[in-house]
Amino acid sequence: MITPLADPAVRRVALVRLRVGLGDLLCTVPALRRLRAARPDVEVTLVTFGRMAPVVARLGVPVGLLSFPGAPGIPDGPVEAGGWEPFTAAARERRFDLALQAYGDRPAANRVTAALGARLTGGFAPTGWQPPPGTEALHLRYPLHLHEAARHVALLEHLGLPPGGDAAMGFPVTADDEAEHAATLAAAGLEPGRYAVLHPGASAPTRRWPVDRYAAVGDALAADGLAVVVTGVPAEREISARVVAAMRAPAVDLTGATSLGGLAALLRDSAVLVGNDTGSAHLAAAVGARSVTVFLPGDPVRWAHPGPRHRALTPTVACAPCPHLACPIEFRCALTVSPAAVAGAARELAAS
Repeated sequence: MITPLADPAVRRVALVRLRVGLGDLLCTVPALRRLRAARPDVEVTLVTFGRMAPVVARLGVPVGLLSFPGAPGIPDGPVEAGGWEPFTAAARERRFDLALQAYGDRPAANRVTAALGARLTGGFAPTGWQPPPGTEALHLRYPLHLHEAARHVALLEHLGLPPGGDAAMGFPVTADDEAEHAATLAAAGLEPGRYAVLHPGASAPTRRWPVDRYAAVGDALAADGLAVVVTGVPAEREISARVVAAMRAPAVDLTGATSLGGLAALLRDSAVLVGNDTGSAHLAAAVGARSVTVFLPGDPVRWAHPGPRHRALTPTVACAPCPHLACPIEFRCALTVSPAAVAGAARELAAS
């Protein structure tokens, strides 16, 4: 059987990517770029929550968006009352040739994929889940051992994408982003390469390294002569303010003050980013910034970016990685990652 991505009759592809994290979508970009290069005739639609439209529009790869209303078994967003029938009707109107479960190790995403009415249905086969008879070749057993970005490349290669080619992260910085960035640097008195960025927020409490530890790292980098900038989304203003207040040295708080593109440029021109296992780390990788990522319950195999410009600091506890959004015990993983180790990794990168 000809593999679907090598079949010229496959022209309309749906990627069921029911994620709401910036990092999740950025890690899909290498596969999307490879697919665009190999099959420029293919029309790709990302199936995800509608609130991710601004991120989808900034991925740098032309893709459509089919807004997902939520479904039982998908924890990334609420279920929109009355949204399922219009969603599946809209999917069927698009007459997808191929629908792929590109969500992860969760069978509920395969049920969503099957409901799109595509001529062919495949994608990741979650652990313990068996593909319907006759579709085995269209599925790839979920590769737990691979980085998130590599998983999506592996899926498309399994389905006929030629091996090799560019698999790097990427995020386009526009002229408007550059103008915003220049204004931000001027207003804050910052110079490219002479400031460090701290990003203490994350959506899950268990991924937030404690405020006092961020403050200690900020003071250490300030003692080296770097200006310190604290960033985050508007909802993280309180945690950023606590870091600034806990520092002895002054810091510039830009939480909620930049657009996504402005943040990308800010990270690109920094000496180093120190942050949690969250979207800022993936954005830093996408624009070629240096980064130190503090992993607590998160899985560095899945999310840590390789290469000499990145460092992953991991806890030395048996319970990590874990799936908890809020730690049910004493958050011991956060206590085993020391400020001295994080500051040392940041200093090493900033000097490189």
